[in-house]
Amino acid sequence: MNEVDLNQTRQRLANNPDAILMDVREDKEWVSGHAAGAVHLGKGILERDIELALPEKGAEVIMYCGGGFRSVLTAEVAQRMGYTNVHSLIGGHKALVNAGWDMENGE
Repeated sequence: MNEVDLNQTRQRLANNPDAILMDVREDKEWVSGHAAGAVHLGKGILERDIELALPEKGAEVIMYCGGGFRSVLTAEVAQRMGYTNVHSLIGGHKALVNAGWDMENGE
């Protein structure tokens, strides 16, 4: 499983317009604030819904959670399910906020 830092995340998103920044936190965390442009697929439903949300198993996906621990687990699950280009953001949402990343509230 590959972990990426904020600089690598910025580069990957800039270099690949199809790359997906995925928030794997719980619904209440997502609603209270998330990275602009991110998609939401909570850890609790990831295995059930990832194939609907990401039909392309080679899609580049950078997952983040609150601090970087849940996203490691979800990235590993996605890899076991056949996804080949999945990463976990080191530091998660906290790192994004501390770096001044653009944020949105609500669904």
